[in-house]
Amino acid sequence: MSELEAPLARDADGFALRLSEGERDLLRGLCGQLRDLLRDADPVGDPAIARLFPPAYPDDPLRNLDFERTAGGELLADRLAAVDVVETTVDADRLSEQEVLAWLGSVNGLRLVLGTRLGLTEETTEADYPEGHADRDAYGMYLYLTWLESGIVDSLSAD
Repeated sequence: MSELEAPLARDADGFALRLSEGERDLLRGLCGQLRDLLRDADPVGDPAIARLFPPAYPDDPLRNLDFERTAGGELLADRLAAVDVVETTVDADRLSEQEVLAWLGSVNGLRLVLGTRLGLTEETTEADYPEGHADRDAYGMYLYLTWLESGIVDSLSAD
């Protein structure tokens, strides 16, 4: 990750995607893992997946169950479609705004899953993952995804 160069830059022709080959390989692998999680995991039994599909009506279980039955499949399909977009464009030099929005959804989903798995809170810092900590690499990946998501948001808001 480069502190000097943003991962995306908006211009008159869309968005320039500026990632290294290693970053692209990482995202390709993470998207495959996210796809597998989305297809196989149960939001009821997996807090990380539940984080991707928060209850629409947390105070009304029956209404929420009805919402899940009617909209749950579409929400899952939308997440899987966004992963597809990232996987098919990960080697591209340019992205459309629609593709960038799909990237935003997928990168955010990856961050939510990883953050939940790591048990991160707003108070978590790098000091919580010192050299030799079993989850140090995963935390580093979380920081990378945070940087990437911020770059995507910045590029979308640029004139």
